[in-house]
Amino acid sequence: MTRTIAPRGATHGVARVRTLLLLFLAVTGTLLAGAAPASAHAALTGSDPMQGTVVDKAPTQVSLTFSEQVALSDNALQVLDPKGERVDTGKATSTSGTTYAVQLHSGLPDGTFTVTYQVVSADSHPVSGAFTFSIGAPSQTSVAVSGQAAGGGFVGVLYDAGRYISYAGFILLVGGAAFVLACWQRGAGVRPVQRLVVSGWLALTGATLALLLLRGSYVGSGKVGDIFDLSLLGQVLQTKAGAALVSRLLLLAAGALFIAVLFGAYVKRDEAAASEAEAADSEADAAEDAATEKKDLTFGLAIGGAVVAAGLAATWAMAEHASTGIQTGLAMPVDVLHLLAVALWLGGLSTLLVALFRAPADAQIDASAVRRFSRVAFSSVIALVATGSYQAWRQVGSWSALTDTAYGQLLLVKIGLVTVLVGIAWISRRWTGQLSEVPAPEAVAAAVVEQRAKTRTKVAAGSGDSRRAAQLARQRAAVATARDKRLRDSDPLRSGLRRSVLAEAGVAVVLLAITTVLTSTEPGRTEEDAKAATSSSSSQQSGPLSLKIPFDTGAEDGKGTVEVTLDPARVGGNEMHVFVVRPNGKAFDVPEVKVAFTLEAKDIGPLPVTPDRIATGHWTASGVQIPLAGDWKVEVTVRTSDIDQVTVDKNAKIG
Repeated sequence: MTRTIAPRGATHGVARVRTLLLLFLAVTGTLLAGAAPASAHAALTGSDPMQGTVVDKAPTQVSLTFSEQVALSDNALQVLDPKGERVDTGKATSTSGTTYAVQLHSGLPDGTFTVTYQVVSADSHPVSGAFTFSIGAPSQTSVAVSGQAAGGGFVGVLYDAGRYISYAGFILLVGGAAFVLACWQRGAGVRPVQRLVVSGWLALTGATLALLLLRGSYVGSGKVGDIFDLSLLGQVLQTKAGAALVSRLLLLAAGALFIAVLFGAYVKRDEAAASEAEAADSEADAAEDAATEKKDLTFGLAIGGAVVAAGLAATWAMAEHASTGIQTGLAMPVDVLHLLAVALWLGGLSTLLVALFRAPADAQIDASAVRRFSRVAFSSVIALVATGSYQAWRQVGSWSALTDTAYGQLLLVKIGLVTVLVGIAWISRRWTGQLSEVPAPEAVAAAVVEQRAKTRTKVAAGSGDSRRAAQLARQRAAVATARDKRLRDSDPLRSGLRRSVLAEAGVAVVLLAITTVLTSTEPGRTEEDAKAATSSSSSQQSGPLSLKIPFDTGAEDGKGTVEVTLDPARVGGNEMHVFVVRPNGKAFDVPEVKVAFTLEAKDIGPLPVTPDRIATGHWTASGVQIPLAGDWKVEVTVRTSDIDQVTVDKNAKIG
């Protein structure tokens, strides 16, 4: 007797499947609604002129340095004057490595200038931002920079949804087809399984076409009207991301042929082999020939399907995280293997769920098929752990990035979900080992056919008119459905397996959503490197420093406040101003002011500075040199008369 797995409660099964689909939509919607625009995977690490600085004369160009190479469009870098008019000469060019520059017109006036940039990082994600610098002195500017980051807005939501759907389609297509070939070849003739795999192909194809159309607007203006701009589509086709999407469409065409053979010729081969065996004089010879032909066809489908599946996975690897950063030559094949392992596990699990709840009574999945899938799933988990560990090291790089970055935190959630999923899968394996004997699928099918034949005979004998025949036909359908349900529910012990598989699928839905969000999140290693570079850059451009220090010489008219400003308060030359005011806020005309800087940590100083008096209570000095960045002690000596003076000090971080 062949072991089969019969789902209990078809109605409840359908309801559970629908609940799972609603859960998928809810999780996906929550992640889409709650997530910020896709994080950029290249970060601005430096610029010349630096952000917020004041330069003495107009530069001939503005250069930007990113954490990785980026792709530039015609208007990727723009420089705007205080009136909002462009003062750059045109398209930016690469000067060296990850530094890009745009030339400026000559004769620029003094004031505040705005630099805007919108580029595409090496892993295909858009990057945008803006900063200001000033010539001569800061001024008001009429430039209003949009708060919407590249890749955001309604087009960004559509693009993210397309990415989620494409991943889900890939998993259902590859995992479902692999489940049929490797675990349950009889499933090729089961309509619900066919619909699942075909739905995966349709979802992946539709999402890929949508991503191709959305791409130009997604990395550019973000306007809905630009989605169908053919000129933008032409530009997309020339990029790495566009080439990956076109390659995916070509592979999906081959995938359509594979599906046609799997659910057409492959199923017909089984039916023809059965007919030949019945008609042949020697059933053993006929069965042997049919088995050989089926084996050859299975081998051909397996090889062709593996090539198509690996090619589809490579279209993500060649344009996503694996294509940039360290060890790309190893990271890309590892990423392909990781995606295939995910598809075999989660796609096979989805197919098993459909087989348990939706397959008709005469085509129930047998226990040996479930055990084969259990072995495939176990192998997939091993591959996921190995490839995932490498990817985690490559993308995170440090323990601090694992806990302090968004990518690391999402990765921890993913690891937790995988652990839960493996635990539930272990429970499913235990239920699989305890399956009881129930009638073989052939016996079930024969019983169903026999009962339906009897019902049709009764209907034909008792039908006096068309109305009576229709009523009896409905009754016949209801009886047949109830009978099928009883046959499927013949083994109540299988309810445990159905519940555990359903729980696995529910966790897998959340895991898939977390995984797709990870692919649009800036890797922890990149984020920490960008923070370090930005911190280093900001330490060199900390901006003007202002210190207010009260003083009291002890004389009758010896109280007041001295304010020292240092601009831009960085290593190198600085401009210093000293203001001395009385307690009532009016300028204090003192005879002398001296300033000294001491870096005690490096045993440097005191470095004396004697400013020049330019107005009542106002002293200044140019070219004040700060040799090192650090926590400096600023000492100010104020003399209010020939014999009354005091020295006050305050610490400040400079450079």
